[in-house]
Amino acid sequence: MPAKRLSHIDARGRAKMVDVSDKPDTARAATAAGRIVMSPDTLALIQRGGVAKGDVLAVAQIAGIMAAKKTHELIPMCHPLQLTGINVILTPDEKAHVIDISATIRTTGKTGVEMEALTAVTVAALTVYDMCKAADRAMRIEKIRLLKKSGGKSGRYSAR
Repeated sequence: MPAKRLSHIDARGRAKMVDVSDKPDTARAATAAGRIVMSPDTLALIQRGGVAKGDVLAVAQIAGIMAAKKTHELIPMCHPLQLTGINVILTPDEKAHVIDISATIRTTGKTGVEMEALTAVTVAALTVYDMCKAADRAMRIEKIRLLKKSGGKSGRYSAR
């Protein structure tokens, strides 16, 4: 099977922003996930509200929402989008001493929201790290990935 041509590269090999002018508006959604692994003591500190910088889960959720809205300012070839729904969820798992993070983003437009979902998860995880690094510099951000997307010409995708 021949390799797919990358849409962000022109015939001369230079970066370009894809022109989506002629694409129809469709309902689009994407969900991404990731996690931050930490010591059991750090997770307990977060859950009891003992972090000096404030409510870690609330701040990280807001940071994820803000990041989704600003993705086009961070990723050079992303289009600015009118997002119609942003849901960022942080779920502590005491047994695995992690915080699982998911983000679902929705829009009706000419291009998808996969990058917005991935950015929301990443920035939420980075925010947890920033707020807790004084207690645990060994935290690890892991498994950031696209879980599913719908809408647009390529249709549905679901990770296995």
